[in-house]
Amino acid sequence: MSVDLRLTVLGSATPHPRPGDPCSGYLVSAGGTRLWTDAGSGTLGELQRHVRLDELDGIWISHLHADHAADLLTAYYGLLYADIELDAPIPLFGPPGIADRLAHFLTNTSRRSPVESAFAVHELHDGHRAAVGGLELTSRAVEHGMPAFAVRIEAGGRSLVYSGDCAPCDGLAALVPGADALLCEADGPDPSPAHHTPEQAAESAAGAGRLIVTHVGPFLAPDDAVARAAGRFDGPVEHAAPGATFVL
Repeated sequence: MSVDLRLTVLGSATPHPRPGDPCSGYLVSAGGTRLWTDAGSGTLGELQRHVRLDELDGIWISHLHADHAADLLTAYYGLLYADIELDAPIPLFGPPGIADRLAHFLTNTSRRSPVESAFAVHELHDGHRAAVGGLELTSRAVEHGMPAFAVRIEAGGRSLVYSGDCAPCDGLAALVPGADALLCEADGPDPSPAHHTPEQAAESAAGAGRLIVTHVGPFLAPDDAVARAAGRFDGPVEHAAPGATFVL
């Protein structure tokens, strides 16, 4: 049965949050399943406009830079010490070492913070597959100068690919063919070994029905990023503006 796959933009700013625009974070939902995808600075507050923490079915993190993962720290406190009764730790999918990284940030004594009380941690690897409620996730390793992943999310015959942060690479390219949309970073105006330009985002979107550019850096206006990408991509090109919802 076909269901709507929805992408809600919690924030898309980089490298730090801006007024009205947190860092990278998205809510992906289909049917009754809700997945927090990247947890950049400021996204936890926006997430709660749509879903309580204890209503999440899972969290997926592309890499451990703060503009994609910092709000896991405050989510930890919310899950364990706020007005939430957690039936079980929330599945957390992220790069190798994510649990220890969180524990080191949270610990201020010789005792390790019990991050596993809040999160059921699953470390990603190239080709990792998981089911989260009604969502099917396939993760591939990508080029970002550190352990980093892109993901293809599928539900009811619909599919969304999210690049995370990366340069054009085989791992991302393997996920895109036949996808309804590619949510792709377009960080800056010039090529980089760790990021896409808008033109490269358009090239990476070949085989997808739609391109949504995100993570547009401070040296490139979102409208310019859309225009530059549209010159290389035949389908619709849009910007992941904070608060926007895309129905696939």
